[in-house]
Amino acid sequence: MEAKGFFAIFLALVSITGAFSATFTVKNNCPYTVWPGTLTGSGGSQLSKTGFELASGASSSVDAPAGWSGRFWARTGCSTGSSGRLTCATADCASGAAECNGAGAIPPATLLEFTLNGDGGKDFYDVSNVDGFNLPASITPKGGCSSTECRSNINSVCPPELSVKDAGGSVVACKSACLALQQPQYCCTGSFNTAETCPPTNYSKIFKDACPQAYSYAYDDRSSTFTCAAGGNYDITFCP
Repeated sequence: MEAKGFFAIFLALVSITGAFSATFTVKNNCPYTVWPGTLTGSGGSQLSKTGFELASGASSSVDAPAGWSGRFWARTGCSTGSSGRLTCATADCASGAAECNGAGAIPPATLLEFTLNGDGGKDFYDVSNVDGFNLPASITPKGGCSSTECRSNINSVCPPELSVKDAGGSVVACKSACLALQQPQYCCTGSFNTAETCPPTNYSKIFKDACPQAYSYAYDDRSSTFTCAAGGNYDITFCP
């Protein structure tokens, strides 16, 4: 088949399905090793990489199929003990290995969330601190669409009641108020389960003030969800 004819068929198929795939390039700008994890949502098949080790300054690519929806995050402080199981100080997926194999991050964790080729044939993406924060991160589309980020180190302003500390007393992650206090006004549950009845709180404002583009609580949609024409690729950077 001539190349021109093949290209015409390809365009026709794209027109019919309205679907594109994407490549995510995951970069580690942190001065320490991280262990990124991935999780597919809505019962879909997991990506070819569900977790991996990424040294400081290194990058790795992950391909996602058309219509994929899911999240990325980075585990920190990981090590293998005498049992041979990998455990991490923050955002562990408890798989015991570099691969998370369909398990999600244990909060608190900074999440990078995507829905490819969603409503209107657009990609939707966001940085979320709804499940708390463990390290700065950003999403940069390749193709001119808006980037989004949580560049600030929220651990440095985390209140004591939300703080997760290591053995030396340093704050390594910041819990959401929902996780730490387990009250419906912070979790947007019960009578607080709508945008009207669950406004920002003093705790969510700490996250929002530090990272204005990122989700700070469940109904923080207006300033935190970004869109791009489907078919592009994305850079995910930890410690941008």
